[in-house]
Amino acid sequence: MSGVRDDKLAIWLAGVTAFTNFLFTLLGVWLVERVGRRKLTLGSIIGTCLSLSLLAIGFLLSAQHTPPVTLHPTDPSMVNSTCNRHLLCEPCMLDPGCGFCYRENSTALFASTCVPVNTASTEKAAWGRCSNSTQLRVHTYWAYNYCPTSYSWVVLLGLVLYLAFFAPGMGPMPWTINSEIYPLWARSTGNACSAGVNWTFNFLVSITFLHVAQYLTYYGAFFLYSSLALLGFFFIYGCLPETKGRRLEEIESLFDNQLCSCGATDSDEDRQVEYI
Repeated sequence: MSGVRDDKLAIWLAGVTAFTNFLFTLLGVWLVERVGRRKLTLGSIIGTCLSLSLLAIGFLLSAQHTPPVTLHPTDPSMVNSTCNRHLLCEPCMLDPGCGFCYRENSTALFASTCVPVNTASTEKAAWGRCSNSTQLRVHTYWAYNYCPTSYSWVVLLGLVLYLAFFAPGMGPMPWTINSEIYPLWARSTGNACSAGVNWTFNFLVSITFLHVAQYLTYYGAFFLYSSLALLGFFFIYGCLPETKGRRLEEIESLFDNQLCSCGATDSDEDRQVEYI
C-alpha cells in the first residue's frame, strides 16, 4: 500500500514496526507512575494525531507524483472494464478490480498500463505482460493496491512514529484508567462496556477502511483519522482527571464536578501521595 515492491523488504519493515510497538510499550510501563495517566494519555494522543497526519502527507505526496498510464491496450476484455478509463496509477490502484503493470529501468518508469486483475490471484493480471510469471522477472512489474513511489519512506516514518506514540499511552492507558475510575459496584459493568465499545469500534474501523480509502483516497482516510484523534484529545483534556496515587475511595469524588471540567482543574502536583 505504501509503495514497497519487494516482499522481503516489506517483511523486514513489518518487523521494524512490530519491534517499535514492543519497545515503546515497555516505555509506557516505566512512565505511567512517573508522568501520570493524564499527561501520558494526552501526550500519546497528540503524537498519534501528528503521526497520522504525516502518514496522510506521505500518501498525498505519492498521489501527487503518481506515474501516468502511458499505454491503453485494445483487448476485447477491456471494452466494459473500468481499468481502461484510468489515466494515472492512483485511481487505477484504488479500483479493486485493476492493477498497474509497468516496466522500469535504472532511471525511469515506462510502458505502464492499467489492466484487470486476475480473479483467481491478485499476484498477476488477468491478461497481458503481467499475467505471465516468467515475464514479470524481466524488468516488468505488477503493482496491485499500491503505486511505485519514492515517498515510501515518509509513510514508513509516519507508521513508526504512530506506534512510538500509541504504544506507551493510548495502547495501555485506557485499560489502566478503566481499572481505577469505577466504584466497586460498577466495576464489572464499566469494564465490560468499555471493552465492548473498544472492540466494536476496532471492528468498524477495520471493516470500513478499504471503503473509506476508496472514496476518500488513502490520504483522505488518514486525515479523517487524524481529525478524530484531535477530537479525542480535546475530550480527554476536558474530562479526564489525574488518577495517579489516588485511593479507591477518592476516585469517585474526582468526577463530582460538571462533565468536561474535571480534567482541566484537577492537579496533584502539590499533593503528597502515600503508597501502602
